[in-house]
Amino acid sequence: MKKLPVLLLILCCTSLIGCSKGQQINGHNTRTVFRSVKALKNRLSPDARIEFEVSFWMLRDSIKSEQDFLNAVDGKKPEEIIALGKELYQQRKNNGFAGYEKYTGWDDMIAKFGKERIDQDNRKGKKEDPKDKANDVLYKL
Repeated sequence: MKKLPVLLLILCCTSLIGCSKGQQINGHNTRTVFRSVKALKNRLSPDARIEFEVSFWMLRDSIKSEQDFLNAVDGKKPEEIIALGKELYQQRKNNGFAGYEKYTGWDDMIAKFGKERIDQDNRKGKKEDPKDKANDVLYKL
């Protein structure tokens, strides 16, 4: 009976330790990285989500080695990934990276990506399915 409170205390402590990394990317392998990124981006606001996604994929594009990429993102929070993405953007822009000359800065690039995403979402909702017209219940009298 005396062991039960001690066991319960140990169980609570281990669960708290395990849950404390909920805001970090798990970089043990590629699958866990993508799973972590998916969970993290769903918790972010729409503006921060776009910045996070762009930063993550810029890092993925710039670090060719799988193990180096896993080490670079392991344990990072979304804010840290965004900061790394901004640094990488500035380095690429200063080096004349193709495609970045049309943006005046990081915020301009993120705003244009956000607008493109909104336009894509609007186009997805406006497609009419021919089956819907065939099943229209409004009759002409």
